[in-house]
Amino acid sequence: MGANNGKQYGSEGKGSSSISSDVSSSTDHTPTKAQKNVATSEDSDLSMRTLSTPSPALICPPNLPGFQNGRGSSTSSSSITGETVAMVHSPPPTRLTHPLIRLASRPQKEQASIDRLPDHSMVQIFSFLPTNQLCRCARVCRRWYNLAWDPRLWRTIRLTGETVNVDRALKVLTRRLCQDTPNVCLMLETVTVSGCRRLTDRGLYTIAQCCPELRRLEVSGCYNISNEAVFDVVSLCPNLEHLDVSGCSKVTCISLTREASIKLSPLHGKQISIRYLDMTDCFVLEDEGLHTIAAHCTQLTHLYLRRCVRLTDEGLRYLVIYCASIKELSVSDCRFVSDFGLREIAKLESRLRYLSIAHCGRVTDVGIRYVAKYCSKLRYLNARGCEGITDHGVEYLAKNCTKLKSLDIGKCPLVSDTGLECLALNCFNLKRLSLKSCESITGQGLQIVAANCFDLQTLNVQDCEVSVEALRFVKRHCKRCVIEHTNPAFF
Repeated sequence: MGANNGKQYGSEGKGSSSISSDVSSSTDHTPTKAQKNVATSEDSDLSMRTLSTPSPALICPPNLPGFQNGRGSSTSSSSITGETVAMVHSPPPTRLTHPLIRLASRPQKEQASIDRLPDHSMVQIFSFLPTNQLCRCARVCRRWYNLAWDPRLWRTIRLTGETVNVDRALKVLTRRLCQDTPNVCLMLETVTVSGCRRLTDRGLYTIAQCCPELRRLEVSGCYNISNEAVFDVVSLCPNLEHLDVSGCSKVTCISLTREASIKLSPLHGKQISIRYLDMTDCFVLEDEGLHTIAAHCTQLTHLYLRRCVRLTDEGLRYLVIYCASIKELSVSDCRFVSDFGLREIAKLESRLRYLSIAHCGRVTDVGIRYVAKYCSKLRYLNARGCEGITDHGVEYLAKNCTKLKSLDIGKCPLVSDTGLECLALNCFNLKRLSLKSCESITGQGLQIVAANCFDLQTLNVQDCEVSVEALRFVKRHCKRCVIEHTNPAFF
């Protein structure tokens, strides 16, 4: 079995080891240089012979110029044997005249502790390693190489860092993963390359060509990718459900390529199976782009459009027409969204559970009434910075959305204790409440909330004129509540 394994590994060792070396170095940018003149003295580092094939960076060829019959020499290049000699450093021995020869003749007495672990345990340990570290493990020995490339470990690829050559890393990894199934990585389902500025359209095209079973793609902060690359991915990966392109400022739309659209039958409707889409900080996204997204991604349930500052109420109208299954929606910091946009959002009715309209300055009580009237199962609402909201809006919200669990009405100066009282008497399941910088809130309103909402877990009253006694009252009645405050007398 050892001979067969050696033969098999010998045929692939050169290419496979270089693959592991390339990925490890391209992901970490810490290439290992070959050791020179390792045994030039009696106190040189320990060296041992192995039949495995570690990374080329750790291999000393048989005719290394620095060795002659175990002695350091710069003039002779005769080899010791025909075997591969791998230099593995450990604490130096006390006195060895010929370290390499003596180690080769000494029988192996005991096995390393980690080598005693069964294969399934090693695979379980490897499953916790990031991609670059897993590639390094593949360079240790033959057994680790085989275990590190176990298909179960390659359902996910995660690469991070601004200096990572992601395009090359993805090319090398997909080439290795396609060995058993030429040109196709059937096991790979998740690719996360967030914050990698060196990712370009070329890297995404590699994913699109080789990963038809891809279900999750996260490329947040990779601002060099464009619409064309995203189109390729969604067209060639029909099972893609989760797409995060937040911070990709060149992405203005999500659609199929022209070729993919032509191939689809009229019954298919040119639809994409994406359910989760995050386009936060895609500054150039406009209403027309959102129209195209909605028309192609009709199965959307989670959509985040934070700081897409060019969107207006018209874009939200398109969204509601095509995407009737949306459960979570964020249009925070979309300054052109107004009460008319909330009227369109309210058409999602009881399906909507999460809504963020933070810092949408054109929203008033009118928009809140629309949402409260039709979205009765709303669980989360973030309306921070919507200065047009008053006690009347909070009252209408509390009476219609009684299952509300999280509410942020910070920086709403027109909300007072009256609104808090109505909230406390109707929303008993409230767990998170933010009143940051609400100038009209006093300790009396907080006490009413604490006396009725026993499950309150988080309370933010920073920059509010609240007495220490009121804070202590909250703490007594809501024992698990974490209070965020700016009162130095309360601790």
